[in-house]
Order: sequence, then structure tokens, then C-alpha cells
Amino acid sequence: MSCHSLFRLRPLTQGFTLTLLATLAGCGLPSAHEPAAPAASGPEYQSEAAYSPPSLVKRMASPAPMSLRGQMNDAVVRQEPRERYQKLPDNPVHRVAETPVSTFSVDVDTGSYANVRRFLDQGSLPPEGAVRLEEMVNYFPYAYALPTDGSPFGVTTELATTPWNPHTRLLRIGIKASDRAVADLAPANLVFLVDVSGSMDRREGLPMVKSTLKLLVDQLREQDRVSLVVYAGESRVVLKPTSGRDKAKIRNAIEQLSAGGATAGASGIEMAYQMAREGFIDKGINRILLATDGDFNVGISDFDSLKQMAVEQRKSGVSLTTLGFGVDNYNEHLMEQLADAGDGNYAYIDNLREARKVLLDQLSSTLAVVARDVKLQVEFNPAQVSEYRLLGYENRALKREDFNNDKVDAGEIGAGHTVTALYEIVPKGEKGWLEPLRYASPAVEGKSAELAMLRVRYKPAEGGDSRLIERAINNQPTNAMPSDDLRFSAAVAAFAQQLKSDGRYTGAMSLADTAALARAARGDDPFGLRNEFVQLVELAQSLKVQVTH
Repeated sequence: MSCHSLFRLRPLTQGFTLTLLATLAGCGLPSAHEPAAPAASGPEYQSEAAYSPPSLVKRMASPAPMSLRGQMNDAVVRQEPRERYQKLPDNPVHRVAETPVSTFSVDVDTGSYANVRRFLDQGSLPPEGAVRLEEMVNYFPYAYALPTDGSPFGVTTELATTPWNPHTRLLRIGIKASDRAVADLAPANLVFLVDVSGSMDRREGLPMVKSTLKLLVDQLREQDRVSLVVYAGESRVVLKPTSGRDKAKIRNAIEQLSAGGATAGASGIEMAYQMAREGFIDKGINRILLATDGDFNVGISDFDSLKQMAVEQRKSGVSLTTLGFGVDNYNEHLMEQLADAGDGNYAYIDNLREARKVLLDQLSSTLAVVARDVKLQVEFNPAQVSEYRLLGYENRALKREDFNNDKVDAGEIGAGHTVTALYEIVPKGEKGWLEPLRYASPAVEGKSAELAMLRVRYKPAEGGDSRLIERAINNQPTNAMPSDDLRFSAAVAAFAQQLKSDGRYTGAMSLADTAALARAARGDDPFGLRNEFVQLVELAQSLKVQVTH
């Protein structure tokens, strides 16, 4: 095959993306399926997958939303990147007769979607470890019912035929927290913890961090406080707790930052917690926002010690949010797990539009917690369901007994957050994934219309013992037209599975089918996020064609 290139201009909500797709055969470029070079060894990363994909296009991170991402004269091959991801197997299929109960912690992180978008925009398919289905589905807002009974969130369920398997049904569980205007938030004590090491000395690193933080400064109120801590070879305090009314002083401190040196991340985190305690606001929002590529290489760098530090510090009332930046050496596993341990959330910032989404449009969700340690448990009725599998949440699985144990940590839900969980279930009598057992117990007889019992356990944001919400999920006719939200979330789930497991469960459903399903279910799309998703699926389809020919 001769070497040739295909250029594609994709309109987005703001600006355009010019993506170069190059055939690999005959071009002297490595195949996306070639094995990655070994990652830097170390006990803290034994459970992680190091990813070294070929980057076909040098991605230009735009300083302004309307600028082009990726210029033709910069279409060069980078050196192989070193990115670290936790690779987890898909959730298994369960027989309801043997394992009727599924329990997991909620997840409101969205970093996986933005990171996958970054890979596709720069002209390569993401590594499997970068794809977390629940974070991709939860990236999008859905029209779920708000609470009406005084609880911090409403619960919605819906059932429809699975788009990729006519023998199964897709059960969608949606949670919607009440939103709050930024003006109504409690006073905030924020510590900006910024990685200024040499690995951040690139356009996608520190310059993007500075632009992102300045967006947040614009939202500060007089009652808010901001500190700024930086770390490279050593850590230092750039700005002590400062009132939000002194915006010029805060912006100037951010603007003076420059990158260079090693990465003593642990000492930076310790100093940030010290600043958080110094500016602590009783009954307020006390949070560290860590902006880094996660490439810690000086001081405490083993994974478990860093997580334990965040676990211990959250007991003092200070939470930790991680904002991921950078390429090539990005340690996504560390970023996602640190936020989880620190009772915060994780987002990946690949452009200023994403920064605006996380720190402007969704600021109250990012900062204000309305419910803590939120756990979901679904008990399936064996008279109605024979098999099931939970889509995503692999690293959020809990034991059945953890559900009632208030000492077991779980996820937090912020103001206005939506959380979606999808189960693929096999109705009784339909063909499933598992072979029938020879010595199975007699079939369970029953005429109950209940498909399952949903239980949600949470702790109020202000503290105290956990509370329980129970709701029966009744069997529903599948001949009715499912909602746009269900069909769109199903398309995102299909895409994640097609990227991660190459269609192990999605069968004959192609990327073209996924794009068509999403396109028909865009509905009201005021920010253009769903339309962008359709374009990403089409881009992935083009890239898969390139690497298979």
C-alpha cells in the first residue's frame, strides 16, 4: 500500500479540529498494535499498564478557543510517550440464581472522556486502560428527575432493548442532585497546588494550567480564600491565603509561574494541606486543586503511600480534586485514584473549553458536596432476570456487606451532578451469555412484576449516620420508544466497549451504528457535547480503518 494522508476538518462548538490521518503501511510509522516498550519499573506501578502509542499528529493545544488544534506544518511524529493507566478486566456476567446482588460506589469523575478525546484528536486510538465506561457516560448531562422528598438527589430508572443485543435489556439508573448557584455556595478555602516541574514545560502543561486557574479566579467571591503552592525539585508557597476580592494579586501570582526541575509531588501535597489548614473555613468548602501530569519522581512516589496521605488528610475536612494536564508521560492512574482517596473528583483538561466546563459551568458540582459515601446496590429478581452484567465501575466494586458498613468509603456527589449506571440484563427465558448448569437448583417461580430492588445509601454532606433510599424497579414494556437520554447513554457505552474490548459484548454493532444511534438521540444539545461525540465516533472509525489496512 502506498503512503498517503487524509485530512479532515471537524467543526466543534468553538473552533475547528484539523486532524491528520496517515496510513501506517508504507509510511515508516509503527503500528498501533505493536507492543509498547516497557514502562519505568517500580513497585508502585506493578498493577498499571504503561502505554506507548504512536502519535501520528503533534497536537497543538490552543491558547484561544477559536484557534486550530493541530497545524499541517506540525504534523510530525513525536517520540514515544510514556503514559500510565490501570488496566482492569470488564465486569463479569453473573447468574442471578447464584449472585443476585450487585454493589458499587458511585463515580462522578469525567476525566476518561476528555483524555480519550485527546487521543482521538491527536490521531491515535486510546489505550484500553484509558477507557472507563462510566466516566464517558457520566461526562454528559441527562434530564433526570430532581428530588421531591427532601433527599439530596432524585432517582430515575428506565428499561429498553439493548441496541447491540436483541435478547437482552438495558437498565438505566440515574441520580440527579439538586444544583446550587455559585453565589449560594458556602465560603471556599481553595489551595491551588501546581506542578511546575520540567515535564510541565510544554503548551499542554503549565501554560494550560495558568489559563485554567485564571478562569476560576474570575468566579471567586470576597468571602473565598485562595492559596498557591508550587512544586518541582522542592515545594514553596507562592501565595498565602488571600481573599477572593484581591483578584489582581491572585492572577499575578499565577502568571509568574514557570516550569523546570524534578517533581517532588509528595512534598507539594503535604505543603498544600498545611496551607489548607492555615486558611481553613469552618463549615465551608476546604479543597485542594492539584494541577499536574502526575509524573512524581522525587520524594514519596510510591502509589500506596500517596493514596494513604490523601485518606488521612480528608479526615481533617480537606478534600482533594485532581486536574490532569499534559501528554506523553501522563500518569492517569495516580490522578484518578488520588482524587478518589481524597474525597474529590478527577477531570482531564485537554483544552480551554473543558476548563470552562469543569471550573465555570460546573463549578458548584466541582466544589460543593451534597452527599458523601454514596453506594448503589441492585438486587435482581430471579423470577424475572436470569443474568446481568454491570457496565463500567470496575474500580468501584464493593462487597455486598460493604453496603451497610458506614466505615467503608464510597463516592461523593456534588451539587447538580448526574450519575448514570447501566446494567445489561437477560430476561428470564431469553438467551444469555452463560451455559446452563447441569446441576442447577430448580427454577424460581414467581409472578412478581418487580425486576429488581434498587437501594441507595448515603451520608448527608454535614455528616452523621448513613441514610437509605429503596425503590422497586418494575418490569416495563420494551415496545415503547426509549428516551433520547437512554439511547444516547447506550451509544456512549457501546463506544467505550468498542474501544476497550473491541466488541466483545457489542457483537455486530459497528462504530457506524454507534454514531447513527447517538446522532438520532442528540435531542437538546445546547453546548454541542453530543454532536462532538458523534464526530469522535466517526473519527475513531476512520482511525480503525487506517490501522487495519
